[in-house]
Amino acid sequence: MADTGIAARLGVVNSRIRAAEARSGRPAGSVLLCAVTKTFPASMVAEAVAAGVTDIGENRVQEADGKQDEVITLGARPRWHLIGHLQSNKARRAVQMFEVIQSIDSVAIAERVVRLAEELDRSLEAYVEVDLGHEETKTGADVADVPAILTALTSATHVKVRGLMSVPPFFEDVENVRPYFVRLRALRDEVLPGGGLSMGMSHDFEVAIEEGATIVRVGSAIFGSRG
Repeated sequence: MADTGIAARLGVVNSRIRAAEARSGRPAGSVLLCAVTKTFPASMVAEAVAAGVTDIGENRVQEADGKQDEVITLGARPRWHLIGHLQSNKARRAVQMFEVIQSIDSVAIAERVVRLAEELDRSLEAYVEVDLGHEETKTGADVADVPAILTALTSATHVKVRGLMSVPPFFEDVENVRPYFVRLRALRDEVLPGGGLSMGMSHDFEVAIEEGATIVRVGSAIFGSRG
């Protein structure tokens, strides 16, 4: 029976990423894989890092807080991304724990993160999360608010703006999500030329790469079902 462990699944995902890069005429290695470990234990994070994962994404500050030290104890030291909604009362802890915050979605949160990064002398990378699907269960900034959020971030000495992020609606037919990726790329070109694009998950990351993703956030395709 074929190996269906984390290392084997990671190999398949990496092969798919490389193939999508090639189809798009992009150099191999131009897309960063952020492995999403929401609900998965520290042991699986460490296993993924041992198999070659360098960047880990978590949705909740509280969950990462209970996981990071254990991951270090297991000998793994990935770079941590916060990819879920950041509440103001969790901002201090988030700045302490994460190297990358992908979910800046308001001027108020941007200003708070900037202040805390300076106060704590922490260097961070930031992405502005954009709400393109307007689903009640999703967060993100309105397109009209993105320039003001970028302005709040770009003057910071401790925070580097890296790009835009979005979580579009789920469609069984991945071609239906392509227009959302196209829209995020067009917005990036307008407000942050040359910036990165964090878009695409287990179901649709190949389409995201074809439309310019520089980071894909993949969980279940690497770690299996969340049950």
